[in-house]
Amino acid sequence: MHDSASMYQFLALGGMLAITPGPNMVYVMSRSIAQGRGAGLISLAGVMLGYLFYMFSAAFGITALVLKVPGASAMLGAAGSIYLVYLAWQAVKPGGRSPFEVRPLAQEPPLRLLAMGATTSLLNPKLAMLFISLLPQFIDHGRSDVFGQSLTLGSLLIAAFALANGSVAIASSGMATFLKRKPGLMLAQRWVMGVMLGALGINLAIDAARPFLTS
Repeated sequence: MHDSASMYQFLALGGMLAITPGPNMVYVMSRSIAQGRGAGLISLAGVMLGYLFYMFSAAFGITALVLKVPGASAMLGAAGSIYLVYLAWQAVKPGGRSPFEVRPLAQEPPLRLLAMGATTSLLNPKLAMLFISLLPQFIDHGRSDVFGQSLTLGSLLIAAFALANGSVAIASSGMATFLKRKPGLMLAQRWVMGVMLGALGINLAIDAARPFLTS
């Protein structure tokens, strides 16, 4: 890391990313509401396995190698933007459901919950972009411990996401019960989440298209 100011900037940015709704948070939330806090926390453990995979891949340069393939970064960005816009439409479309609404999900055993959480995380293209585009900006490449810096910053980022998603897993059931009695708030929550996801998707699409527009 360059200095303490850079660390504070990194922690602030990581915190904002952690509380931004995404497929991992929605999955943990839905599972916690449908099957209880324990199931939500087990699902979260699976999600964190995906984060660990991307962190070590980035640290060892595996993900960076993949993103060096011509057009790979743009393709990941386009796929991620389409998925975020799809999630936004699911939130705001007529008859859409809030993630805080109890859903008739099948009861799953712990090992399957763990595997489903890991799969959801690994198939999230945002993670690869996150660890490749964010971490290098805060690494001092003039020092010899680049690998150690990558693991330290990656661990802090994972901790922020674990804290945010863990809070969701623990509190989502109570929030769902409260919001069920407040349909207006439920509708507002859907639209806030939809607008946020849509804005993220559009921003990601612009970033993915920028190299082609400026070439």
